[in-house]
Amino acid sequence: MTTSASPRSMDAIDRKILAVVQDNASLSVAEIGQRVGLSSTPCWKRLQRLEADGVITKRVALIEPEKIGLGVTVFVSIETGDHSQDWLKKFADVVKAMPEVMEFYRMAGDVDYMLRVVVADIAGYDTFYKKLIGMIPLKNVTSRFAMERIKSTTALPIPPA
Repeated sequence: MTTSASPRSMDAIDRKILAVVQDNASLSVAEIGQRVGLSSTPCWKRLQRLEADGVITKRVALIEPEKIGLGVTVFVSIETGDHSQDWLKKFADVVKAMPEVMEFYRMAGDVDYMLRVVVADIAGYDTFYKKLIGMIPLKNVTSRFAMERIKSTTALPIPPA
């Protein structure tokens, strides 16, 4: 029976594997093993366990947004007057179905939800905005346009064992 990995059940080698695959998931198992001090078979078994335990959720290719015509990033703060479960489910379903939304968070504080949206241009954002406000009632929507991306990473800082 497989149990979910918790931060306490991962040892230093598991953490090294995570750091390596976050940097380059296209490495072979042998290359990953070499970098963390394991032969291929135990490295493969650890990778399989990390995936089965839900620690590694998927392996992807990262794409430079500007190179495919998506040069505008917008951070969208949303306030709602309705905090019911039904409203939240409908809102979450609407937002999850919008491919422009890269990240979606429920917040604490004066803003209820925060979205990171990527579009080609201001007109693309205007289309997104009109679609969003047309699908579900919102109290307030505030848009902040990024002028420059200074740092962007998908690699989590792996805490020590």
